[in-house]
Amino acid sequence: MHVSGAWSRPGIDEFLTAARVPVRLGCRTPGGTPWMLSLWYVWADGDAVDDEGWSPAEGLDDADAAREILCATSADADVLDFLRHEPEVSFEVSTNDYPYRGVRGRGTASIEPDTEKRLLRALFERYLGGTDNELGNRLLGPGREEVRIRVSPERLHSWDFSERMADVALDER
Repeated sequence: MHVSGAWSRPGIDEFLTAARVPVRLGCRTPGGTPWMLSLWYVWADGDAVDDEGWSPAEGLDDADAAREILCATSADADVLDFLRHEPEVSFEVSTNDYPYRGVRGRGTASIEPDTEKRLLRALFERYLGGTDNELGNRLLGPGREEVRIRVSPERLHSWDFSERMADVALDER
């Protein structure tokens, strides 16, 4: 994996682990049209998701761990047809408030079942603090089939505008 930009690999790992904004995932439709969508994600070892007692925090202290962007979506989502046709993707995770900073890159997406909905449950914990809500009831219900989208990055580029925006106050917007 090629890493460039403002942060080293440990800095990128720290940012992607801590950020609580969706990943913006870019792909192409079978007709060649660009497509972008936002999905909840976790930056983790995708091979460990099916392990009993899996936690997204596993292996975060290992700088050499193979981490991936892991997302969940409905098994009938249009994006799955797009990714089956063309698995090369681009992505970005960035702050929505300044000073702007983030990570963008490209990689290859793969799709696999999330039969036990372990990843989806972990995403609910990460973004909403739990599954005890109407959205959780709907998405985790027995009638809905979920899949995982695993993005294996080939390139990661980070940027951080903290220094150049140091004199800009948030209330000046």
